[in-house]
Amino acid sequence: MVPGKNDQRRKARKAAMSKEKEIMLFANRIRCDVVQMIGHEGHPGHLGGSCSSAEIVAAIYCGRLRFKPDNPQWEGRDKVIFSKGHAAIAQYAALAETGYFPREELWKTKSLGAMLQGHPDRLKTPGIEAGTGSLGQGLSIAVGMALAMKLDERFDNKVYCIMGDGEIAEGQIWEAAMAAVNYRLDNIIGIIDCNAMQATGFTRERFNISPISDKWAGFGWHVLQVDGHDVCALLAAFDEADNTKGVPTVVIANTIKGKGISFAENQASFHNGVLTREQYDLALSELSDSIDALV
Repeated sequence: MVPGKNDQRRKARKAAMSKEKEIMLFANRIRCDVVQMIGHEGHPGHLGGSCSSAEIVAAIYCGRLRFKPDNPQWEGRDKVIFSKGHAAIAQYAALAETGYFPREELWKTKSLGAMLQGHPDRLKTPGIEAGTGSLGQGLSIAVGMALAMKLDERFDNKVYCIMGDGEIAEGQIWEAAMAAVNYRLDNIIGIIDCNAMQATGFTRERFNISPISDKWAGFGWHVLQVDGHDVCALLAAFDEADNTKGVPTVVIANTIKGKGISFAENQASFHNGVLTREQYDLALSELSDSIDALV
């Protein structure tokens, strides 16, 4: 073996490990911000789905996205549609982290007149591409954007559409899924935050949408399944999506509702719950420990 090649491989492994740690830190900072945005003043907030999607959001913003925070309307940008808009506080945290607006805006979330509301507002918030949260509409928006990119010959750009597994019970999702295949939109990457829960309990008990992978494959999508908290698996899936031509890709990211906060994991009550002062302090303490372990 040529020594130079060994050195190159060691450098590549080191760089990959460094990027993995960077994204994991990013994800846990998102969770800390989510907890602080919700606070402990008796106002409910979407903790569960925001925390389950933290690595997905971090892998996109820290590992993949073409964007310019100082020029949010840059024509060369990729786009992120957070279709499950009730959990957009995770995206708000990523936008603040990457410099779209001052972090101080996070602490005004859902306040009257603030730029950050319960559901994202494209007209108020830099970095938001569409108003979402009326569930089931985000993939249709993504299809339109991806088709426009094709027509504009922006062949290197992507649209990332983050959906919830409860959300895909909506029929409009499947109309959009058919359209994406019909127009051969290989520039869409759909990501399903598959935490197996919705507002009132497990999806299998409320509206069973299984088998998810078979449905997407049946509609003609390239389907990948990964651990949604494994940033290396997420990045590898995005790489495979980049190399898949002629059809759109969906990444089914298996996650844990409320991930990273012991009392909230797999608890439907924290889909949109209120934190006591004790829970708030415990959540921040646990997340601080997770961050310290990575530093």
